[in-house]
Amino acid sequence: MTLRIAVLGAGGVGGYFGGRLAEAGYDVRFVARGEQLAALRRDGLVVESVAGDFSVGSVVATDDPAEIGEVDYVLLGVKTWQLGEAIKSLQPLVGPGTAVVTTQNGVEAPREVADAVGQDAVLPGAVEIIAFLDGPGRVRHIGGPAKLTFGEWDNRVSERVERLRDALQASKLTAVVPADVWVALWSKFLALGSFGAVATLADAPFGVLRGRPGLRQLIVDSMNEIKQVAKATGVELPADALDNTLAFLDSLPEAGTTSLQRDIKAGKPSELEAWTGAVVRLGRQTGTPTPVNTILYELASARSQAGPQAN
Repeated sequence: MTLRIAVLGAGGVGGYFGGRLAEAGYDVRFVARGEQLAALRRDGLVVESVAGDFSVGSVVATDDPAEIGEVDYVLLGVKTWQLGEAIKSLQPLVGPGTAVVTTQNGVEAPREVADAVGQDAVLPGAVEIIAFLDGPGRVRHIGGPAKLTFGEWDNRVSERVERLRDALQASKLTAVVPADVWVALWSKFLALGSFGAVATLADAPFGVLRGRPGLRQLIVDSMNEIKQVAKATGVELPADALDNTLAFLDSLPEAGTTSLQRDIKAGKPSELEAWTGAVVRLGRQTGTPTPVNTILYELASARSQAGPQAN
């Protein structure tokens, strides 16, 4: 049976994943705006990728989800700070059997979406890819495994999860259905919540973060708080979660930087609220102390409000 998929947000994530699915022959419809929408309608989608360049000449794209109607899956490809507006566009796409797949960084997006469309409609997920818009209608994929990790809210095995996994794998994408999707999301969040704010405040690349003992310890202190917040929300991270996250930091390019520090330095909208902000909020909600992350959040917020910073 042909799957009908709506991609809400045709940027780096939505454009790449939706493009691969469309290239493989699935019925993919994009919700986009402005110059991106005009380019998709006029020229189709062009993707430059380390996994092989491709293009989709005939793209169905609209700025009105009602023109698409109910679909089997909605892939939410927007940034966390765009999620509120995206959620307002969901209703025409969601029917009794629709699954809405979250891909946002952090751990709060699934609940935000569930509050709008119902928990049973949401497949919590996370992506690993380095991709961005390289002009209207053009996506550039420069690294990362192009992987979507997702599952049912309660981690049960379901037909809709298996169908989506099969479709992703048939589209030259990596699909992972973990034993516990929440452990997977929080494990990724250990890195986001700790690296991002420290890197932003130090204005330093990964090589400096891991090479200075004090900064490395600050990251560990942040991660320990995040692990306790996860436990307070009912998610028990593996005993080696911190060691694995530090090993990940050690594997990153020495001159690499986080998207959070780049966005804040450039004066752009950032995901600070979904990263360190979420640690502080969830800590407050669960009665879990987060003194290190609270300081990091306040200082990073002040830097964000200060506007673009010179190199």
